[in-house]
Amino acid sequence: MEWFQYAIDLFLHLDRHLAELAQALGPWLYFLLFAIVFCETGLVVTPFLPGDSLLFAVGALASIPESGLSIWLIGALLVAAAILGDAVNYAVGAYIGPRVFSSEESRWLNKKHLQRTHEFYEKYGGKTIILARFVPIVRTFAPFVAGVGSMTYARFALYNVTGAIAWVTSFLLAGYFFGQLPIVKEYFHLVIVGIIVVSVIPVVVEFIRARREARAV
Repeated sequence: MEWFQYAIDLFLHLDRHLAELAQALGPWLYFLLFAIVFCETGLVVTPFLPGDSLLFAVGALASIPESGLSIWLIGALLVAAAILGDAVNYAVGAYIGPRVFSSEESRWLNKKHLQRTHEFYEKYGGKTIILARFVPIVRTFAPFVAGVGSMTYARFALYNVTGAIAWVTSFLLAGYFFGQLPIVKEYFHLVIVGIIVVSVIPVVVEFIRARREARAV
């Protein structure tokens, strides 16, 4: 279970690990961060990758001059990664999505996550693409479900770009301006946990609501 302990340590101490990677990788860190954000938003098989907490930690690291990271460059790259990821996810959903929903089982996709996202989409419509940016797991599956549905690509692209800019800049700037505060640095692991908890609350609320409605039927 060493890998599990390492994963937990990685999530809770992203600031320390990112600083180490920045020293080891140099400019290649930009490529790694781009790849992580792209995979989390563009591949339905990787919803477990860090999103909100990673952006906050990157913003905090960029606020340190010694890190060598440009907040403007990393912001532009990660917005591009988020937009491209959702676009690829939409295309995959449009191509294979109907077969996935019609099949009883899927080897690679969690049908429960797909169904939950579909319900989220039915409730909020096109705004789901924007709102889902701030909800783990749903963020990964929302563009896939949009591709399966009848949303035109032009409409999807508008929500995609808007949501990507709002999501990336809000967490990056939050980390940039608050990540180096003494109290935040001292309790960084608790801040990361807090971000994760707050991000998951909408999923929990929707789950409880769905269970209550199911019992009432």
